[in-house]
Amino acid sequence: MKEISCKLLVIGAGPGGYVCAIRAGQLGVDTVIVEAGKPGGTCLNVGCIPSKALIHAAEEFEKVSHMVGGNSPLGISVTAPVLDLARTVAWKDGIVSRLNSGVAGLLKKAGVKTVQGWATFRDGKTVAVETETGVQVIRAETIVIATGSAPVELPSLPFGDAVISSTEALALSEVPKKLAVVGGGYIGLELGIAFAKMGAEVTVVEALPRVLAQYDAELTRPVVKRLAALGIEVMLGAKAKGAKGGALLVETSDGKNAKVAADKILVTVGRKPVTEGWGLDQIDLDMAGKFIRIDDQCRTSMRGIFAIGDVTGEPMLAHRAMAQGEMVAEIAAGHKRSWDKRSIPAVCFTDPELVTAGLSPEEAKAHGGEIKIGMFPFAANGRAMTKLGEDGFVRVVARADNHLVLGIQAVGQGASELAGAFGLALEMGARLEDIAGTIHAHPTQGEGFQEAALKALGHALHI
Repeated sequence: MKEISCKLLVIGAGPGGYVCAIRAGQLGVDTVIVEAGKPGGTCLNVGCIPSKALIHAAEEFEKVSHMVGGNSPLGISVTAPVLDLARTVAWKDGIVSRLNSGVAGLLKKAGVKTVQGWATFRDGKTVAVETETGVQVIRAETIVIATGSAPVELPSLPFGDAVISSTEALALSEVPKKLAVVGGGYIGLELGIAFAKMGAEVTVVEALPRVLAQYDAELTRPVVKRLAALGIEVMLGAKAKGAKGGALLVETSDGKNAKVAADKILVTVGRKPVTEGWGLDQIDLDMAGKFIRIDDQCRTSMRGIFAIGDVTGEPMLAHRAMAQGEMVAEIAAGHKRSWDKRSIPAVCFTDPELVTAGLSPEEAKAHGGEIKIGMFPFAANGRAMTKLGEDGFVRVVARADNHLVLGIQAVGQGASELAGAFGLALEMGARLEDIAGTIHAHPTQGEGFQEAALKALGHALHI
């Protein structure tokens, strides 16, 4: 049995964990990181990155498909395209592999020692790691828990055979002819739209009255319109009851039983924190439901133990975990740090894309006080027109008295790339005049941000 000691031990090499370890290493902190799988965690290996690769491939395939027979308004004509999903997945795997190597290289460059294996707590300062060469005991002054999350499994639809999670969906060798998606949140719709573009007949089953319920109805309306255009059937107020004979069994909104024919059933009803299997019972941490309770500096209830990322609750976003990881590393190095989660952007890579930062109009109103709302449609934006992406808008929410920006939202083709500007405006405490007075390059979709601020001030220029 080997034993090593370090100042900082990070458990989990997902976005939060590896960023924490890299930053700590840069600051001269003796750091060890433990990971049972490949570096990068869910996001890099079976989540954010591979799903965007698949989504992009689906977008390109659909674009070419619309050019068959000279039907494209761009004047481009092609013969019928053919999709080899196995090659697409191989391309996706290549990207993931390169990024895996990149993360490993960055950890090494920062002087971080990586231990491959499954970590289990023995006490609040000691962890045992099952490695290929035996048990490695690690003692640390400070420990960071970054164990992430996993897909939620429904008792009536256990994963296996035709029932798959997003992990298996991203590794299929061929496009299913009929795909049933259980759950109309961002994961289900991102993948459902992608497979519909690749030729699958998709049905989405959602228990709530509308899809993407975490966003307001005005923001999601263009996405709902696009679902219909893609031929995706959406069953609202419906509950998945099980699978039988190549079909998903569903209880419809009116209480009747129905069958949805499906070669594959993709279950995307949320994610749960990974809090089992690594000795949580050996340490005494306060919990917030299923999540580890933390303060505004990611400290847990035990001195010397921090927790970051999905294991600490919503929002389950890679960039939230990264920000937490960087902060914790600096705290471990003796720096004074805190963070403000109000400006974290969230992106839904549907078609069209959604991006939000800060408060929605309803949330802003709930905080009290009068607000101003400015909205600018992409139908009046030249760059959006040239990309055939006129459906959508940018919306800015601000206080009426001092024009402090409280929230920014957008829906539209490529809207995700506006997330940085939205987050920056909130982080810096921008007012409507700051955004309106910033010269935005023409022609870009970012002009919609400026125009929305001008609209809220009462003098939009292009509508």
